Amino acid sequence: MAVSDQIPEQEYDYEALSSNYGLGQNMLAGAFAGIAEHLVMYPVDLLKTRMQIPNPSAGGLYTGLTNAVSTIYRIEGWRTLWKGVSSVIVGAGPAHALYFATYEFVKEMAGGNVAYGHHPLAAALSGASATIASEALMNPFDVIKQRMQVHGSVHKRLLQCVKTVYRTEGMQAFYVSYPITLCMTVPFTATQLVAYESISKVMSPKGEYDPFTHCIAGGLAGAFAAAITTPLDVVKTLLQTRGLAQSEEIRSARGLFNAAAIIKRQFGWVGFLRGMRPRIIFTMPSTAICWTSYEMAKAYFKQPPE
Repeated sequence: MAVSDQIPEQEYDYEALSSNYGLGQNMLAGAFAGIAEHLVMYPVDLLKTRMQIPNPSAGGLYTGLTNAVSTIYRIEGWRTLWKGVSSVIVGAGPAHALYFATYEFVKEMAGGNVAYGHHPLAAALSGASATIASEALMNPFDVIKQRMQVHGSVHKRLLQCVKTVYRTEGMQAFYVSYPITLCMTVPFTATQLVAYESISKVMSPKGEYDPFTHCIAGGLAGAFAAAITTPLDVVKTLLQTRGLAQSEEIRSARGLFNAAAIIKRQFGWVGFLRGMRPRIIFTMPSTAICWTSYEMAKAYFKQPPE
């Protein structure tokens, strides 16, 4: 039975917080969404990372997305597309649980759940707040994931990668990209959430639970946000994988502006668009999956008691 069929439409406000829905349910819904999103789309994420790596080794040099897939299959096998997935499994659940718990809390405090109105500022504020909180937890796992994804990586297991990076580069290696991650993900998330809320309101003015609406709105919002933040994602990838670079200049990259200058000097302005296509291909369905999964879990937990 659909959630909206259980009680009269005028008595059921899907977006409003209900008495039987709390922080625990919110975090479970978020964890479910995060794990579902990353597991399904992980191979495309690996392709994006590899195509963004500056000066890759000979076996990791690709001319495009199709060439990347065929080259990896021919030289390394299909299993390679899942290298580093253990980091996502361990990190995505807790990070997304924290993300959506913060998102819903700030959105409620900012008045984003009032009636059926459109509240873009509340959506942007809640998204930015959620990003700052969740990325503090997820950033080390993202570093580990990308270290394991690159071609020729010596890291085969999660714990081995953590120990090696910590021993050779110190704790700062896990957070060297955190500032640039925030510079990218805060505007990305704010843009995505404003777009998601706006598209959702147009498609479902009454804010009812509708998987089709959540899927389409999430996908379009994710694609738009991914496209405009690709340059920052390229800089982030350089910083997170600098320890494996062949170039001494890249290995000594110190931060956002230094990394951006290296990209501009070595590849020109076009270098900031590396990996845009797989990034959009990854983000569009992943955000659709994420929001559909989250809203489905949220609707389940918000069902009025019988």
